[in-house]
Formats: sequence, structure tokens, C-alpha cells
Amino acid sequence: MAIDYPFIWAAIIAFAVLAYVILDGFDLGVGILYPLFPDKHDKDVMMNSVAPVWDGNETWLVLGGGGLLAVFPLAYATILPALYMPIILMLLGLIFRGVAFEFRWRTHRWQGFWSKAFFAGSFTAALCQGIALGALVQGIRIENRAYAGGWWDWLTPFSIATGAAVVIGYALLGSTWLVMKTQGELGAKARRLAYLSAIGTLVAMGVVSLWTPFLSDVYLSRWFAWPTAIFSVIVPVLVAGCFALMLYGLKAHRDTLPFLAALGLFILAYAGIGISFYPYIVPPSLTIWDAAAPDSSLAFLLVGALVLVPMILCYTAYSYWVFRGKVDPEEGYH
Repeated sequence: MAIDYPFIWAAIIAFAVLAYVILDGFDLGVGILYPLFPDKHDKDVMMNSVAPVWDGNETWLVLGGGGLLAVFPLAYATILPALYMPIILMLLGLIFRGVAFEFRWRTHRWQGFWSKAFFAGSFTAALCQGIALGALVQGIRIENRAYAGGWWDWLTPFSIATGAAVVIGYALLGSTWLVMKTQGELGAKARRLAYLSAIGTLVAMGVVSLWTPFLSDVYLSRWFAWPTAIFSVIVPVLVAGCFALMLYGLKAHRDTLPFLAALGLFILAYAGIGISFYPYIVPPSLTIWDAAAPDSSLAFLLVGALVLVPMILCYTAYSYWVFRGKVDPEEGYH
């Protein structure tokens, strides 16, 4: 039986992107919430909560982007011209956030500036990730295997809505992360913000989910034609279950449960995108088989991935295990 290398690689890249979203999402969320905590000590503790893991989280972004270039070069060549602006702004936001993260500890006079820069970089990166996602979902115009749209095609009401949804969702991840990692007044305030961001995330997911099927006949039939219409029942039920678990965890002070429930919401949202997309990698024109490199190249690269991905997973799991538990307000990792 022939091995379906494009499908395997699509699954690997999808996993890498999901890992990036749920791991880097919470530290972007911490940055988005930064202005809501005016006390310098609270800001220090918030930054210390993500300091051991934030740069390792971005490994998955490199794997996803690099994998797309190597494995699906046609998709890379059409997605990049369509989304140059949001992707460049996202990368600039991530770079600015990283610089602010390091420089904030090195100065007292400019600490306020770098705190604002940490927020600005986090917010910009999150917003542009959502806008790029929305632009991809609404479709990219391709003619003769090349991008045929305009410079501003990515900027639409739907992409702005998805951008706002991602910002709110990351704020939820950030607030539930702080609930899990901090205590005292900081933890209590994070708990209150988690309630608000949870409601905002649920509303945003509802708006985007109801909007998406009407962007394309393919999406409409995928969600409302049998047998795939069953997902229209299963996914909302699972979303409601995650939301209920989150509220229970916040109310019962089960501090890990809200974060896990927030991750569940993101996984379900990501699964919903996958249900809409498959088998396209660039809707509505390119399937994963159309955009894939030759099987010989995919097989060669797969050998490296089978070594690299487990190594990254083991390192990530180990780092989170070492720095588990609450952050000591009197100590830091800087």
C-alpha cells in the first residue's frame, strides 16, 4: 500500500501550528493583559510566570512555517503574497515583544516604555495572526498556480472579526495561565478577568462559527449536509462542556482546570477550521496533494521530522515539568 506522504505532512504541520497557538497563545495573552495590572510587582510576577517557556514555545512556529516552505512550496508561494502585510506585522510584533521582554529587566528609567512595548508586541502579533487566519479562511484567489488577488484582499470585516476573536481568546489563555501560576491579589484579579474573557471568547467563537459557513458553498455543505452535518452538533456540545468546566474550575478554585478547559476551546476551534478546510490547504483552490512537493522529498524530510518532533515534545514537556506550580512572588527566573 502506498504511503500518503502529503496527508502525513499536512497532519504534522497542522499539529505544529496547533502546538504554537496553544503554547505561545498564553504568553501572548499575558502580554495583552499587561496594562490591566498597573502594579510593577504584579508585572514582574506575570513576566516571571512565562519567562522559562516563552521562547521555546515559538519553536513550533518555526517548524510550521519552515515545514510549509519545504513540504508544500506551492501553498507557501501563494499564501505569502496574499498575506505579506499581516505576516510581516506579526513577525515584527513577536520581535518587538522579545526585545521588550529582555530589555525590561535591564533598565529602570525605561522600564515603563518596555512594559508598553511588551503589550504592543503581544497585541499586534495576536491580532495579525487572527487576521491572517481569517483571510485564509475566506479564500485566496489563485490563477495559473499563482496569487491573483490584490494587496488589500486580506483586510475584510471577517478577517478583522477573526483578529479580534484571537486577541480575546489569547487573553483567556493568559488569564487562566495566571490563575494557575499566581496567587494572592494577582491571582484573584486574573480569575475575574478569566470570567470576562471566557464569555468574550464564547461570543467570538459563536460569531465566527456562524459567519464561516456562508463564506463558501464548500463550507456550507460541510457543516449542514449529511453526514458531516453531525459536527454541527458535536462541536458546540463539546464547546459548552469546556465552558462549563472552566466556570466550575474558576468557582471551585481548581486552578489548573480553567487553563486546560481554555486549551480545549482552542483545540475545538482548530478542529472546526480543519473540518471546514479539508482537503484544501489553500481554499478554495489547492488541496494538500496539489500543493505538495514530490514524494521522494517528502519521504526524505519525514525521516528528519520523526527525529526532531519527538525531541521538541520531550524538551517542551520537561521544561513545563521543571517549572510547574505557582510562581514565588519573591523570586524570578530572569
